[in-house]
Amino acid sequence: MAVVLNTNYSATMAANNLATSSNMLQKSLNRLSSGSKIVNPSDDAGGLAVSMKLSATAKRQGAVNNNIGNAVSLLQTQDGGLKVAGNILARISELRTLNDDVTKSTGDKANYNTEFVALSAQLTAIASEKFNGVSMFGSSSGMTVNGTEDGATSSQISIAARDLTHTSTGVGSVTAATALSMITSVSTITTALENVANMRATNGSELSRLGFASELLTINKANLEAATSRITDVDVAEESTQLARWNTMVSAGTSMLTQANQSAQTALKLLQ
Repeated sequence: MAVVLNTNYSATMAANNLATSSNMLQKSLNRLSSGSKIVNPSDDAGGLAVSMKLSATAKRQGAVNNNIGNAVSLLQTQDGGLKVAGNILARISELRTLNDDVTKSTGDKANYNTEFVALSAQLTAIASEKFNGVSMFGSSSGMTVNGTEDGATSSQISIAARDLTHTSTGVGSVTAATALSMITSVSTITTALENVANMRATNGSELSRLGFASELLTINKANLEAATSRITDVDVAEESTQLARWNTMVSAGTSMLTQANQSAQTALKLLQ
């Protein structure tokens, strides 16, 4: 090997190796300090793109699950109103039956009628109840809740309208009467009670489906987060091993660069 002054090939190679080791050491430090395997897009461009899509999907899953939770709260509040409406109708049917008692005086029947008017007003009040400004009852109270983050029609959950004012429900016929005597038959109230019971049953079935939809969203969100983690999160045990390796390589490279720089001293000795 020639002894030269202008070029120190060994030192150049040692410097290049040291630079490479230092760069890898810096990457390892960045990964461990951030907890992420992809610190820069160049680390894994494809993985970064996939992880961003999976992460966004997981966030939408959480948002849809939150919307379903709000719909559940609405239905639970609605069922509370229907339960009270059923109790009121049961009391009105009792008053209507008591009103047929031949031993009751006109004053007694007037008292029954006073209670009926008050209860009828309460039924009307229930029909106008709202949840966060959204009407719970009425012909237009039906709504559709998305069951998946992509809003697929096949996964949408329909919530039927509950109309307590329409005469077809029987409840409307009861509230339309201005006096107890206007209700000609107990069967009118019985029909109203049956319809309210059917509304509560429908409410329960919708709550059940919303519950299962929420469970599916929770599971899917967890799985998406796990998939994202496998792409982006650093394996601390593995990366710690790499950190120790590159630390050693930097130390060795620094030592060898020092040795390579000193090799030029051989040429100077020849000139003495």
